[in-house]
Amino acid sequence: MTNEEFQKIVLEELGSLKEGQKRLEGRQERLEMGQRKLEGRQERLEIGQKKLEERQERLEIGQRKLEERQERLEIGQRKLEERQERLEIGQRKLEERQERLEIGQEQIRKDLKAVVEQTVDLTEFRQETNEKLDSLIEDSKSIHGILGEHEVSIRTIRRRII
Repeated sequence: MTNEEFQKIVLEELGSLKEGQKRLEGRQERLEMGQRKLEGRQERLEIGQKKLEERQERLEIGQRKLEERQERLEIGQRKLEERQERLEIGQRKLEERQERLEIGQEQIRKDLKAVVEQTVDLTEFRQETNEKLDSLIEDSKSIHGILGEHEVSIRTIRRRII
């Protein structure tokens, strides 16, 4: 092999090496570009993850607030149930008192009816007594007229002495 042939081979190999280096540089550039894209995507993913974590934290806070509100509502509901139970007990007591009042009212009606009947009887008795008294007064006037006032006075005095 001659020097020229050797140089030609070396030059061809050198050209081939340069071409391979260019391809490697292109591939390296594409890899670097891909890495930058991946880094950008990773950065966006990290930002997204941070946003998701913030949202999750807000959701957890919201959930705790909802649980606290629910607990307050449950406490309020228990208080309302207790108040309702006390109202129902009070209502039963009022109904019992009303029943006793109705029984008492019925007894008063019976007593009033008896009083009315007795009043009627007493009114009749009074009327009869007044009529008899009027009759006695008339009879006394008649006797007084027959015997005279003097005779009646004497008899009245005698009766008082005895």
